[in-house]
Amino acid sequence: MGVLVDKETALKIIEEVLSAYPKKAKKDREKHIAVVEPQDDKCTPKSNIKSRPGVMTVRGCAYAGSKGVVWGPIKDMIHISHGPVGCGYYSRAGRRNYYIGTTGVDTFVTPHFTTDFQERDIVFGGDKKLMKAIEELNTLFPLAKGITIQSECPIGLIGDDIEAVARMASKKIGKPVIPVRCEGFRGVSQSLGHHIANDSMRDWIYEKGLKGQEIESTPYDVAIWGDYNIGGDAWATRKILEDMGLRVITQFSGDGTFSEVANAVKARYILVHCYRSSNYLARYFEEKFGIPWIEYNFFGPTQIFASMRKIAALFDDKIVERTEELIEKVYKPRLDRVIEKYRPRLEGKTVLLYVGGLRPRHMITAFEDLGMNVIATGYEFAHQDDYQRTLHYIDKNTTIIIDDATAYEIEELTRKLNPDLVASGIKEKYQAQKMGKPFRQMHSWDYSGPYHGIEGFEIFARDIDMAVNGNVWKYIEAPWKK
Repeated sequence: MGVLVDKETALKIIEEVLSAYPKKAKKDREKHIAVVEPQDDKCTPKSNIKSRPGVMTVRGCAYAGSKGVVWGPIKDMIHISHGPVGCGYYSRAGRRNYYIGTTGVDTFVTPHFTTDFQERDIVFGGDKKLMKAIEELNTLFPLAKGITIQSECPIGLIGDDIEAVARMASKKIGKPVIPVRCEGFRGVSQSLGHHIANDSMRDWIYEKGLKGQEIESTPYDVAIWGDYNIGGDAWATRKILEDMGLRVITQFSGDGTFSEVANAVKARYILVHCYRSSNYLARYFEEKFGIPWIEYNFFGPTQIFASMRKIAALFDDKIVERTEELIEKVYKPRLDRVIEKYRPRLEGKTVLLYVGGLRPRHMITAFEDLGMNVIATGYEFAHQDDYQRTLHYIDKNTTIIIDDATAYEIEELTRKLNPDLVASGIKEKYQAQKMGKPFRQMHSWDYSGPYHGIEGFEIFARDIDMAVNGNVWKYIEAPWKK
């Protein structure tokens, strides 16, 4: 079983891990790793700068942040990958953004649309090809409510004027056509892609005053913001909010529609799930339209109940009373049974948690609800405010915090900390399992889910128990030990 470490031990482990680097690389990577104790008021890993050349990190690119995360899950729009087929193909069906609809008729999340650049397009430009693609797609899929142009690296290099094409195409087909300058080389990670995608929505939807379907406003209208419905997470959130008596008028962007996104300006509150990928528009709504926003966390009972109460407090006594009754009479007894079943099997187990987005902090308490301890966590593409927000969740034990970790660092921390579970992404899965370590994929829930909300915690607890206590690990020996 993995054990908790004190600050002195943690610093020693970090020194041992970094000792393999050349002097200059070691000095650089030292700035990206910190040891945080519960009483600390600062979390100071250096973040949001370029990865060091020559090291293998697990970041994505700006195109991935826009196409794969923010725009891609909007289900009734066609999202064209403008460039060579490789990036576009990689983005197809790569995430489990669940949605309701008939694929290819009124919903278009999983189909792959690309302009399939060839050498001649690099030489002569792809503007005409892009216009032709938009016209053909509009003919083939007349129920699509709009089109986005997701530009890949070559577009920025050769100077295709996707904005001019978008304006002309929009007039021609009578639907919104939105250009997104998300060339993969821009910025240091997928994080800039999130920002660019948010800005394109601001400029081409809200600043232009595009309207969604007419709805009659109520005092209880809210928008789920920055939830991409991985494995059905946004649906689990929606159930809770509707049980509380609220009306969800927007799901951005998992299982969301163009109309819902446009109608977000009618919400009373913006409820932010993934802060890193969606805070830009949330701040814009507050500044431009006076719509307040708050963050929430529906991972695990402790955070579910705290967030429900925080959200309820924004509304009248009727919502507050209904929420309390819901927690005490329905949700808490249900989740207490989950904890009663699984906590004895997981008590004291340790976790190395390394993901992107919000999970490195939001999921800490969910593990703690099961009696587990997160002894190391970190982000692929966080900014400094993400690390400061992490302090709110680290209040139980000394924790190693690592930014933009390399594959080598993850492997060595796994060796030296000997966690009972590694919870990370697909690139780290097989690395950990070859070491004989239980693993759960925390980007797409290892094809399970949801992990958010009430039923999500039930599934999460089951899956973690299945991984940690699975008998298979008794029979796996790391290759280098044979």
